[in-house]
Parts: sequence; C-alpha cells; structure tokens
Amino acid sequence: MAELVFFTGTMDSGKSTLALQLDHNHNARGRAGLIFTRDDRAGSATISSRLGLKAAAVEVEDDTDLLNHVVQMMSSGGKVDYVVADEAQFYTEDHIEQLARMVDELSIDVYAFGITTDFRTRLFPGSKRLIELADRIEVLQVQTLCWCGARATHNARTVGGEMVVEGEQVVVGDTAVADEIGYEVLCRRHHRRRLTAARSGAAALSPDTLPFGAA
Repeated sequence: MAELVFFTGTMDSGKSTLALQLDHNHNARGRAGLIFTRDDRAGSATISSRLGLKAAAVEVEDDTDLLNHVVQMMSSGGKVDYVVADEAQFYTEDHIEQLARMVDELSIDVYAFGITTDFRTRLFPGSKRLIELADRIEVLQVQTLCWCGARATHNARTVGGEMVVEGEQVVVGDTAVADEIGYEVLCRRHHRRRLTAARSGAAALSPDTLPFGAA
C-alpha cells in the first residue's frame, strides 16, 4: 500500500540529505520519482543539502496543483512511482491535501520532509496538515545541538545577530551564513531566554546572566 510519510526534525538534522538519499535509493531500484521543493536555500527549482548535494526539482508556488502536475505527467506517458516533497513546511494546506490524494487515488508513495514549527514555536500550516494526514511521522535521528550542548528542539531567527520572535513566518535564510537574517537551533531554555550562541559569549562576560536578578 502506498503511504504518505512525513520526515521531520529541526534545522540541520539532515532532512534534505535524507530526501536526496531516498531518491537515489529508489532510482537505483528502477523506480521513477518526482521531486518537489519550495524556497530552497540554493534557489528556485533546486533541492540542496548543506553537505553540498543538490538536484533539480519542481518549484512549488501557491497556485501549483501538485496532483494535476503528476496526472499530466502520467497521462503523457511518464512513470511516477513516488514523490519527494522537500521543504514541505512551506506548502499550503491545499498542497498537502493534493499529496494525500496522490497516495489514495494514484497509489503513489509520497515522502514529505520539513520542520514542524517556525521561529515563534508555532506550527507551519503545511506541517500541521501533514501531522493530521500522514500515515506515518518519522522524527529524524540525527540529533542537533544547541550551543550549550543540550539537544536542540527549537528554531530561532536572528536579525543582525539578535534573536527575534516577530515578523513574517517565511523568510528564507541559512544557518551556515552570517547574514543579516539567519537561523539557529536552540534548546527550549535558551530559546525562551533568546540566548543565541553570539549572545552567550556576551552574557558570559556580564555579571547579570541569571533571570529575575538571582545571584
């Protein structure tokens, strides 16, 4: 039976790497696949990993009908055994419904990859719908770490080096580039304190590092 599987984890947990590896493995066994992505760090119509791997993909826009795209491809003689949907957190709820219909109506395996929550710890609409509809949810086992060494569970956005908790839900940036807008993974404690790696160095030099004026 075909399945809709949602692979999720924080940033830097290897989601796109696994998506590319999964595509390679299925191709090696003679299965034909299609890759969708949206707002990848490497640019339009590309799926990329921070390890340097990349591949061509179909760029998803708000008005893209994913189901119709696959049906048109199959009607033209193309073969589609599975679909990889990367950066699925950026998809609309309609896109996720279309992925589910591929599984149920076309018997195509769909493997979606994405983070669940944004920099405000709120669910992305696409991820929320995937959690509601997926046959299986797989949490990636590659453990990411906060700067303190604890397990990272939250995604933080920084602007000019300072963590922010307000703004547009989707702003493309990268954890590996020191730009005006960047991202960092943190444990819950330091996300609540808005204490990033950069600020932790400054805090270590300050006599007032504990909350509520505790000594």
